[in-house]
Amino acid sequence: MDASSSRPNLEIPKSRYTSIIVSVVIFLLLTSGVLVTSIYNSLKIRDLRAGSALSSNLRSDIPHLTQEIYLLNIMRQQQQPVSALQSQEAKITQLTQDIDKEITTLSKGGNVAIRDDEDAYKPSTAPEQVKYVKNTSSLWMPYKQEVTRFINSPLALGTNALENKFGESALGIYDNATNLSNNLSAENAQRAAFLRNLQVFGISFAILYFIVFVLYFVRRLKSSDEELITARRETQEIMETVNTGLFLLDKDLNIGQQHSRALNDIIGSDRLSGENFADVLRGRISDKDLRTTRQFIEQLYNPRVKEKLVDSLNPLHKVMLHNTSGEESTTNRFLDFKFSRVYEDKDIARILVNVNDVSDAVYLEQRLEKERSQNDMQIEMLTTILNVNPKIINEFISNTKAHIDKMNNILKNPGSSQFELEGKLKAIYREMHSLKGEASALKLHSFTKIASDAEDKLDALQNQGKLSGNNFLPLAVHLDDLLSLSNTIETLGERINQAAPKANNNAKPVSPVKPEPQPSVFQAQVADAATTNINFDGGNDIDLNDESDDEHLSYYQDFAKDIAVRQGKKIQLNGHNLAHINIPERLKQPIKEISIQLLRNAVVHGIESPEARQSAGKSAIGSIDLEMQRDSQNLVIALQDDGQGIDYEGIRHKLIADGRFTQEEAGQMTHGDLLKTLFASGFSTKEHADEDGGRGVGLDVIKALVKEHNGKLNVNTELGKMTRFVITLPAA
Repeated sequence: MDASSSRPNLEIPKSRYTSIIVSVVIFLLLTSGVLVTSIYNSLKIRDLRAGSALSSNLRSDIPHLTQEIYLLNIMRQQQQPVSALQSQEAKITQLTQDIDKEITTLSKGGNVAIRDDEDAYKPSTAPEQVKYVKNTSSLWMPYKQEVTRFINSPLALGTNALENKFGESALGIYDNATNLSNNLSAENAQRAAFLRNLQVFGISFAILYFIVFVLYFVRRLKSSDEELITARRETQEIMETVNTGLFLLDKDLNIGQQHSRALNDIIGSDRLSGENFADVLRGRISDKDLRTTRQFIEQLYNPRVKEKLVDSLNPLHKVMLHNTSGEESTTNRFLDFKFSRVYEDKDIARILVNVNDVSDAVYLEQRLEKERSQNDMQIEMLTTILNVNPKIINEFISNTKAHIDKMNNILKNPGSSQFELEGKLKAIYREMHSLKGEASALKLHSFTKIASDAEDKLDALQNQGKLSGNNFLPLAVHLDDLLSLSNTIETLGERINQAAPKANNNAKPVSPVKPEPQPSVFQAQVADAATTNINFDGGNDIDLNDESDDEHLSYYQDFAKDIAVRQGKKIQLNGHNLAHINIPERLKQPIKEISIQLLRNAVVHGIESPEARQSAGKSAIGSIDLEMQRDSQNLVIALQDDGQGIDYEGIRHKLIADGRFTQEEAGQMTHGDLLKTLFASGFSTKEHADEDGGRGVGLDVIKALVKEHNGKLNVNTELGKMTRFVITLPAA
């Protein structure tokens, strides 16, 4: 039976959506009309309120002004003091200005103060109100002129003369202001009543429309839902008899029209009939597996190839199918695809595919494997804890968490431009490389493996060109793994070291070591740092460390020896004054990171293989000297090897080969320019990257740490003989 054709049409009629949309649009239009009308009337009411306030003020100010004029005339008749007369004249002048402003606002508009509020008044356009305003203005102008003349004249007037000048005009202004106020108040009352009625109508209409809408459309929705439920139940009863996913594939990888209902749930797609199998899997398995699947099915259709032989090459055996639903709660699943040929006579007609969800079994296997790995890691960690000074372990745990916090903060920082994303990538790369160096020094291979895997992804991102924020998301998994391992070490260390004896903290005086004379060779400055000669003041430094010089040297010797073994080299590390230096707390971790990176760089890039050294007339064992010095202002770390030195021409050729510069541009670069490229993120003279180097991050870490602590970096080198790094950090 055709699975797809047997399913009823479950599509929701478009007419239902059309009627709903039309109804909503009508409702919104009517609501918008009511809202716009309400807003318009509210604004008009504000104007009317402002006009009423103005006219009311005018009604009270005109009699007040007339009263003050009469009072001034009486004061003149009584020949009162000049100061009293001037005060009264000022009061009249102020009242005149206030009335003039009120009449101007009524005519032209403006802001009107009402109690503690202020409204913007627009002149009325109603004919009757315009008439009152014009009459008021025409009566006010001669009245204002008479007031001005009266104030400027020192003489008193008779009662009749005063009445003739001011009485009639004041009465006319008062009457017009009264009429205007009454007219505005009446219109205000009308609009307020209209607005109330409109609001009542709008609310009533909305409620009525909502009730009709719900009753009508919910009924239709309920009817359609019942049809859909009935059809779905019938489909499930027919198609859910098979628990595994079954379907047929043709030569073009098209899925047949018949398939089991369980297939939809297993694959996680509602549309499978007639779809291309490659399109269904695209984005859910790797591109490599998808290409292999195509080739595998092609071989299944090849009659010359035995079916059992091809089955052993099945690329979809317990393959992980990635979740594409976008829901975080939905986990990825593991599916097991089994392919069988379907023959018509002797020809291969189709491929029958049987799909089972084997996620539970795979997750169980992974859980068991993870437990085995954790047991192995705990044994490794216990070995490290039992053989390393507890203080070094605690420092490693603290530094690991600090590096992880820094990387988390870098990931959280917003950044959208390519420049910002590249800066984030370089910063994370440096932190991860520093963390890997410390883990490698302690022989914590589980840490080193996770950090190396993360560096591989960072290196791929650095070489892919264009970046996006999503490229950084997979790094969070590595950070979680590193933090989990750090917490495991911390827990094991606390259990083991509870009864550990405290280290001897007796201070020992140490004489300062003067710097060795430098060879007269080319000196290059990195990161625009100038060379500084350190002059020691003499005296004794106090040893604030628990470890002896031998313990520090042993730590670095073991680290360098492990790298040398992996690189097939032989080295001898000599340490000078490594522990007996008063190192500020803020510089302890940077100095440790710088020392580790310098040692790794010396062993990987500086020291030659035993055969190459003997061919050059050197001892088969390379010599590395690591020393620390301190005066009142600076702390100096110096590392020198007797290796091959820095090959500037080799750097030049590598820059051209990598496409960073053209041959002409590289040819114009000075030794200083070439040396600076060694400290650029992502550049390395090593052909192939491995656990110890080749990604171009170690020297970048050193440069970043020196810059961060306002230090200076000096490099001396002589081809075929030596390389010396001198790092100067301010101690204050």
